[in-house]
Amino acid sequence: MTDFAGQIEFLQQHSSYAQRWLNSRPEWLDWLSLQGTQKVDVDGIRGLLSPCRQALTFSEQDEAQFMADLRLARQRLMLWIAFRDLNGMADLKEVTYALSHFAEEAVALSIAYIREDLQRRFGLPWSTVTDSEMPLMVVGMGKLGGLELNLSSDIDLIFLYEHEGETQGAPKSLSHHEWFTRMGKRLIKFMAEHDANGFVFRVDMRLRPNGDSGPLVCSLDMLEEYLLVQGREWERYAWIKGRLISPLPSSPAFTYCERELDQLIRPFVYRRHLDYGVIASIRDLHAQIQHEADKRSSHHQGRSRDIKLGRGGIREIEFLAQMFQLMRGGTDPRFRIRPTLEVLELLKQQGILPAQEVDALKGAYIFLRRLEHRIQVWEDQQTHYLPEDELARARLASSMVGPDELEGQKDFLSKLDQHQTAVAQYFEKAFVLDDGARLDNTSLPAEWKPDDTIFTESSARWLTWADSPKQKQLPEKSRCIFNNLIRKAADSLQADQSMIAGADITLLRFFDLLEAIARRSAYLSILSEYPQALSNVLALLRTSQWGAEYLTRHPHLLDYLLNSGTERALIEHPKEYWMEVKNTLNMRLDDVMADGDGTEQAMDILRITHHTETFITLLADLGIGVDHELSVEKVSDHLSALADLILQTTLERVWPSVAQKFDLPSDMTAPFAVISYGKLGGKELGYASDLDLVFLYQAQEADFAAQEIYALLAKRMINWLTAYTSTGSLFEIDTRLRPNGSAGFLVTNAEAFKKYQLREGDNAAWVWEHQALTRARFSAGCRVVGTFFDDVRFEVLSQKRDIDQLRLEILEMRRKVHAGHPNPSPDFDLKHDAGGMVDIEFIVQFLVLAFSSTHPQLIGNLGNIALLRIAGDLGLIQMQMAQEVGDAYRLQRARQHRLRLDGAEKTRVDLELEPPLVHSRAAVLDLWQEIFRAPSDIREA
Repeated sequence: MTDFAGQIEFLQQHSSYAQRWLNSRPEWLDWLSLQGTQKVDVDGIRGLLSPCRQALTFSEQDEAQFMADLRLARQRLMLWIAFRDLNGMADLKEVTYALSHFAEEAVALSIAYIREDLQRRFGLPWSTVTDSEMPLMVVGMGKLGGLELNLSSDIDLIFLYEHEGETQGAPKSLSHHEWFTRMGKRLIKFMAEHDANGFVFRVDMRLRPNGDSGPLVCSLDMLEEYLLVQGREWERYAWIKGRLISPLPSSPAFTYCERELDQLIRPFVYRRHLDYGVIASIRDLHAQIQHEADKRSSHHQGRSRDIKLGRGGIREIEFLAQMFQLMRGGTDPRFRIRPTLEVLELLKQQGILPAQEVDALKGAYIFLRRLEHRIQVWEDQQTHYLPEDELARARLASSMVGPDELEGQKDFLSKLDQHQTAVAQYFEKAFVLDDGARLDNTSLPAEWKPDDTIFTESSARWLTWADSPKQKQLPEKSRCIFNNLIRKAADSLQADQSMIAGADITLLRFFDLLEAIARRSAYLSILSEYPQALSNVLALLRTSQWGAEYLTRHPHLLDYLLNSGTERALIEHPKEYWMEVKNTLNMRLDDVMADGDGTEQAMDILRITHHTETFITLLADLGIGVDHELSVEKVSDHLSALADLILQTTLERVWPSVAQKFDLPSDMTAPFAVISYGKLGGKELGYASDLDLVFLYQAQEADFAAQEIYALLAKRMINWLTAYTSTGSLFEIDTRLRPNGSAGFLVTNAEAFKKYQLREGDNAAWVWEHQALTRARFSAGCRVVGTFFDDVRFEVLSQKRDIDQLRLEILEMRRKVHAGHPNPSPDFDLKHDAGGMVDIEFIVQFLVLAFSSTHPQLIGNLGNIALLRIAGDLGLIQMQMAQEVGDAYRLQRARQHRLRLDGAEKTRVDLELEPPLVHSRAAVLDLWQEIFRAPSDIREA
């Protein structure tokens, strides 16, 4: 049934409201036959409202006619939407966006109409800040704010104005408050008053400061004071959806008003840290709403009859989305979006909720909202109850599946049950509504302490804590959570036989963490609310001392112990992952630097991003939250990619202020590059590695101003990277590898760098400088300068050399390094002792410098293992030795890595306890002897 007559019949069959209007206005049928096939868009909405817009041009205005035109436009819109929705031509977004945009246009036209009258009688309110007319700011809350209006929605509004004063331009003036109050009252009348043509929207003003007992309109100063002094937790949820709908975005005043409002609302709604305290707050609010829903629907045989407020209803989906918005919106601007479906999609993209769960929630939301519209369109009533009458239910089922799907009508109630059951399950899972899963936070018995046969030191620590002033100064709730977390951790460690060996040290580390977060109830809430988080924390603390200390210094990272799936994305799709990190970082920096004074916040965001991504890499490294551990090579790849990203972002954010200082174009690309050496240059960065950097720029040699410009750029970059802020620090920076070392300029002209590297005779570069160049690469900045560096590096490394002389010089340099790192212990130093990692690095550097002139494939900055393999393929060393030394390097790096993670300052091992290292060391010594014909350490000669 696709003919128009059949579609109209189906519309009238499922909407007595539509039937009444089409009977009273039969001429609308012809209009609907033409318009019904068209998507309801902004242009179509403005067409419906054109009589109202034309009325604004008349000098003699007829208020009754204006209101009638508004109402008739609304009824035609409802018919248009209902026709398309019921006949399967409009998706949910079209319906809700159309209703929301109509509300905005209707409000704007009404304000324009009312303004003309008030201006004639009392003049206009004038802003002393912008020296222009002061508009009424109308904030759409709830579904209007989220562009989610339903077919019979109220519109929740808040009326604001900039500041107090007197109107100007008429013999009789009013205070701004009185002027806007009059406008607000008449606006409500224009929207909500019933006449022969119905109404436009019911208006609800109860979300304004102090609700029904507060003034109808308030200034921004009044709003700010209210939020600071009286703002309640539920108002934070309400303001998530708050959106300025008037003045319209096309108005010159919109940008200013939106910015002023945002500066008040954002800090009230969103915290500058991950806010897990919202879990309990939303749970309590949800319980209150459910209680009220129970009372209202007691005659409906259970809450499930209310598809909005009942169990598994629309409100639970909205609450779930809002929980994550409040929790994360302060640190990630992406979560400040308003439509529920967009929030759910973001949760899916970020791996915060499993894709299967999000798809089920989205499917349920669309199903329930469509059902909501079909319940409401029957009589144009704001109701969310399923009808009890069997015939009414059958009609409703038919309206959900369409005129041609009679079989599907039988499955309607089954699908509804499936959706509501799924929503309820995911809601309860997100809020851990199962009391048995949450931590019991009642007071512990006074005599409780950890079992001192297992927790020797921890038990003593507990007794000290129990009597400490710090413990007694905590709020009662925080003290109970702290104590119960210690008890829960002790029980978990004692019950898990695999953890018994290190249980005492793990619990001590847990003490350190809890003492660091004791006054941050939001962090305690994570461990209290989420058993999985506590389990993962204990696994981390047991596995890595370095990780334990890192988490204790940066407790906001607790969020990433909830099995978010982020680590899996890092492992499986690294390229896409780092692109997403970059986009998110830039969005957050844009957010705080938009007004030009966000430098300190930007530096904090860089640090938090670095801490976060380092920690995510650590979790993947340790196998927490993923199926397998990362290799040490992959760990270094990720940490190096992160450092490159931080360097590039820092350069991009620092350069505009430098350009401004020297009157350079703001959009000019700085001919400046950051070259990394050492661990970052070789993409072998560790968790706490410093960065060896050289800064190059391109300019004429006689351009002395360039030296000053790019020196300032480098200095500011170093400050951003090394300064210690409230969120910690980023890197230690070492610039001594630049030409002439500490005595040279901080930045180097690229041509001068080339001449320095290629100098000959008595002034020839030291061999160690060319050794360093084997592990150097372009990390950030201008790609043109980076390519110039690559060409210089190729030219330097491909020079023909006296191999015997090179061998002697590298051997001498290796012995100097040995002398600088003495090892008086009997243990083997994995890095510095003969047969260790430095020997392997020197072997590779020799092969690169000695043979690149004839074998340029050695010049690629590919890492030591790959270069050894290439040397074996070329016959420069035996293939078996290349393989064995490559394996030795991998083994020694992995062992060093684990020792570092467990807090070892010196990475030394007892070879008698580790036979594989004995074999690996022997392989390195053999290759060293073959190449250099002498031991690397003169003491072994």
